[in-house]
Amino acid sequence: MRHETLAGQPRIPTEVSAMTAASLNVKPAYLKIANVWKAFGDFHALKDISLDISEGEFVCFLGPSGCGKTTLLRAIAGLDLQTRGSIQQGGRDVSTLPPSQRDYGIVFQSYALFPNLTIARNIAFGLENTKRPRAEIEARVTELLKLVGLPEQGNKYPAQLSGGQQQRIALARAIAISPGLLLLDEPLSALDAKVRTHLRHEIKELQRKLGVTTIMVTHDQEEALSMADRIVVMNHGVIEQIGTPTEIYRHPATLFVADFIGEANKFEARASNNAVGIGAASFHCEPHDYDDGTPVIAAIRPEDIIPHASGSLANGAAANTIDVTISEMEFLGSFWRTRLHGHALGNETLIADFSINAARRLSLVPGGELTVELPAERLLIYPRGA
Repeated sequence: MRHETLAGQPRIPTEVSAMTAASLNVKPAYLKIANVWKAFGDFHALKDISLDISEGEFVCFLGPSGCGKTTLLRAIAGLDLQTRGSIQQGGRDVSTLPPSQRDYGIVFQSYALFPNLTIARNIAFGLENTKRPRAEIEARVTELLKLVGLPEQGNKYPAQLSGGQQQRIALARAIAISPGLLLLDEPLSALDAKVRTHLRHEIKELQRKLGVTTIMVTHDQEEALSMADRIVVMNHGVIEQIGTPTEIYRHPATLFVADFIGEANKFEARASNNAVGIGAASFHCEPHDYDDGTPVIAAIRPEDIIPHASGSLANGAAANTIDVTISEMEFLGSFWRTRLHGHALGNETLIADFSINAARRLSLVPGGELTVELPAERLLIYPRGA
């Protein structure tokens, strides 16, 4: 139930948070980021960031360009020290240590492989700096090439490999010295969609197998939702919300999160007792703390809208339903995205996603009539201007 608010924002249900903690088997914090700020002149890229990450967790920093996610990653890596605040890893204060004295491996968007070295030498680079015996280094390189599924590529050069293969080698090099922390800076953004989808599954499986604490920076919502144990949503240098993918998607704490993660219809509305008014219509919603008549924003995701045949609810119509006309239909493979208009909504357009089976069952066509239901538990209410 989203019936309690803090500073006008919906609260994640206590029972959901408790289930999440139990399902993640939460451990003591391995990485502790406390009150971190980063200023570039008068511009603050990070504003009082605090975050605990447990050992073995896979955490995604997610947000639009310029939100501060890469700046935070670079602060953790020691590549760009924070202006103030502290960072602890494994109980050790690393706030001011240079990168060479921190325990992490990093994979960059550009792969950053040495073009003049073979694949085996690229992977061995960090190991050679540790002065390990050559036989031990060769055995470790062989092990890592098998681990990333490229056992026969050791004698090739980076230019002879595909982008996806190069990224696997960059990952193997990063984990070669068995770091306590793995940092991934938009590692998949340079790859085409099909390779990206395949590789994100492989990276997640590899992370689970190794048990290494991992932080990945991404602006791709699908990547974060499919890979992360927890997501840190950032905007303008602050954390908007921290939660599991399910929490972030189903219970967005702010309008920004609701709009940035997935799709959302947004309407200027008026709050009333356990309801919200949109245009000439009134809809039941989850209990809230807004006074009657308070201007709010009502939001609902396109896939949460339920279609019914026009006129099928005439006798004892269900709550939260309105009659609409289909103005446009867009085929997106596994579903139809429709644009709907109804007198009750005034000039507002309602976007709804219907499955292929629903579209076939209801014979949906542009210009057709339809009744749609906006479930009360899926109507999200936020303060106007947030």
